[in-house]
Amino acid sequence: MRGKQISIIGGGPAGLMAAEVLSSAGAEVTLYEAMPTVARKFLMAGKSGLNITHAEPYSEFVTRFGSAQHRLRSALDEFTPDMLRHWTLSLGQETFTGTSGRVFPISMKASPLLRAWLARLEEQGVRIKTRHRWTGFKGGALCFETPLGETLVEADAVLLALGGASWPKLGSNAAWVPLLRQRSITVNDFRPANCGFDVNWSDYFRERFSGVPVKSVAITSSAGRHKGEFVITRHGVEGSLVYAHTAALRDAFRDAHKPAMVVDLMPGRSRQRLAQDLERHPRKDSLSNRLRKAAGLSSVKVGLLRECHPDFPSLDASDMAAMIKAAPVQLSAVRPIAEAISSAGGIDWDEIDLRWMLKHAPGIFVAGEMVDWEAPTGGYLLTACFAMGKAAAKGMIATLGDVG
Repeated sequence: MRGKQISIIGGGPAGLMAAEVLSSAGAEVTLYEAMPTVARKFLMAGKSGLNITHAEPYSEFVTRFGSAQHRLRSALDEFTPDMLRHWTLSLGQETFTGTSGRVFPISMKASPLLRAWLARLEEQGVRIKTRHRWTGFKGGALCFETPLGETLVEADAVLLALGGASWPKLGSNAAWVPLLRQRSITVNDFRPANCGFDVNWSDYFRERFSGVPVKSVAITSSAGRHKGEFVITRHGVEGSLVYAHTAALRDAFRDAHKPAMVVDLMPGRSRQRLAQDLERHPRKDSLSNRLRKAAGLSSVKVGLLRECHPDFPSLDASDMAAMIKAAPVQLSAVRPIAEAISSAGGIDWDEIDLRWMLKHAPGIFVAGEMVDWEAPTGGYLLTACFAMGKAAAKGMIATLGDVG
């Protein structure tokens, strides 16, 4: 007897994980991907080292998902970071933990893991059809645009795992949004997440420091205080430390004001200690030498202080120390969503039941970045996409009964 016919639309981590779970349960799974190959964004994420998850205590890990953590918790409980590492090992890919707690495959690349994963899916009978762009519904059938023309597909259940709106050239272009809104499904507007910000740098600072990292600093916002580093760009700022504050800083723009990113350039020294060190150092030295010798500041940090406060050189030691501990970098705009690592927004949680099925579209399930949630970089995004794919697959199995 043939298994249930399952159609999965979207060949990213969520869709591929659901395909694995469903096919192992005996379902007849066909995965449709609009691009010529699957998992393009996954491969792009691995170009500089595939950060697949994070090794911090699980009780802390699950707090990294903002307001969506209570909805994601059940999925994450069923596919924790430790479970994810065991899964990669089952595909022949050992992992290691970096100094920051981020977890990577030993190969550092996404391609070996993806090749092993696709081989497993092929062994389990999963059919993958590329260059199939979903264009909506015709009656009870799915409609795809293909190189050979329009194709209609009927299935016992459908999983949508179409991604969000970042990196559209890799396939996540949010073209599905009007298709669901036409069915009266609430889809919240997409916003950039894990993105950079524009800063109106002076021409000198831009030319001198574009591409230079600002290391060993801390940034404070309504998202809390986080340590790390960020990078000066021609447009403004970006990097992992900025991404940790993206949601807080991005949302501040909605309140009709341009927020400042408050940077502690010497988190290892108190304001009082800095003031004393600056006071003791000879004033005959140039400002750069004085700040380098007395406060340990690099040239980019000195330049940043001048950008934040044009009168910085004339300040007394106490005020200089205060600025070093809380330099306000005025942001002028959020960088475009097409540049963002990920996106916020998507299908509203109120549209999704506990089995990951759309309440007003029986038989259609959803997973991954097309749902309204966000997380910082550090392996959280990928782990949640894997977990959501697995959870949605189990929801389909529970709804359909025996799928084999």
